Amino acid sequence: MSKTIIHSPQAPAAIGTYSQAVRVGDTVYLSGQIGLDPSSMLLVDGIDAQIERVLENLKAVAEAAGGSLADAVKVTVFLTDLSHFARFNEVMSRYFAEPYPARAVVGVAALPRGALVEADAILAVSR
Repeated sequence: MSKTIIHSPQAPAAIGTYSQAVRVGDTVYLSGQIGLDPSSMLLVDGIDAQIERVLENLKAVAEAAGGSLADAVKVTVFLTDLSHFARFNEVMSRYFAEPYPARAVVGVAALPRGALVEADAILAVSR
């Protein structure tokens, strides 16, 4: 199967040697997103704004791939402070509806650019 690279100007440009997403068949692998504003490429302030921005960035890339967050089958969340877990759940409920995707939440010591949260996703998108 061939790979298709996905890019959305509505999400931050890649800041390293990776693509925003890669599609292989009906599976789309969304790279991790931090709370970068796509127009300024600056990290938004505070955990609430970063959670919203991360999910908006994932949503934009999912849509560029021809899908939506409703197509997510797996989400991985990285938090520098697990006390923000409940807040992430609250905001996530506005972006995902039942049946929810599988999910893992991982506490980490640090994230790129001093971000407080990062998330990636895997989508199942039919052509």
